[in-house]
Amino acid sequence: MMNNIYCIANQKGGVAKSTSTMNLGAALAVNHNKKVLLIDLDPQSNLSEYLKFEPDGKGTLTNLILEVTSNSVIDSQTVLNTIRYNELNMVYYIPSDINLANAESFMQNTLSRETVLKRILSEEVTSQFDYVFIDCLPSLGILLINAMTASSKMIIPVQTQKFAMDGLQALNVLHSQIRNTINPELKIMGMLPTMVDNTLVSRKVLTTLKETYGELIFESIISKSIEAAKSTESGRALCLSNCKVGSEYAFFAEEFLRKQG
Repeated sequence: MMNNIYCIANQKGGVAKSTSTMNLGAALAVNHNKKVLLIDLDPQSNLSEYLKFEPDGKGTLTNLILEVTSNSVIDSQTVLNTIRYNELNMVYYIPSDINLANAESFMQNTLSRETVLKRILSEEVTSQFDYVFIDCLPSLGILLINAMTASSKMIIPVQTQKFAMDGLQALNVLHSQIRNTINPELKIMGMLPTMVDNTLVSRKVLTTLKETYGELIFESIISKSIEAAKSTESGRALCLSNCKVGSEYAFFAEEFLRKQG
């Protein structure tokens, strides 16, 4: 059931990937009663921190990757045992830790190393959820390639600030390469404008994005807001608060569902 797996990616850092992963997932769970699994595929573990993850002796994504690189197969029960539930935001998740930074070296000699995450996210695991969202690290390396190989669709958050277009071309080239070689199913579902404000630069970038990518740009826009930082600090999704950016993520979740057809 790979068609319910989405990677949220942009090689540029600081574009609200983790914030968007968390808030799309929570809005679908809280407002639409969907069962959502979030995967933290970033050694910086911002998503895990947002979810107030504390090491609890159970495995993390790093352990799962190590298991696959050692044995080439992994039992679905081993994966299910690493899934935690965040009651406040009503989402399930697999956390990350700093040791994920060594994952590329674990994978170096692994056969079909681009399919490690796909093996972890087997149908036995993903069929238990309505949606699986992978929060990707800002890089074009093997971890991102793994996310793109395991997913059916990509959502690309794009910060509407200076240099926003930088890197999008490289990401599009990588997407084409993955489609042509490993995962012909992978589609770009859309690009989500984030950190939008009322400056000339922001408006200009938004116009350029729409001119360049047309219908790939979501109607939803996410404003630049201090509420997002407060939400990360408190571990409470924005859709649980009465604020503008919370309403924007709620609207984005609705648009996401509409685009499922």
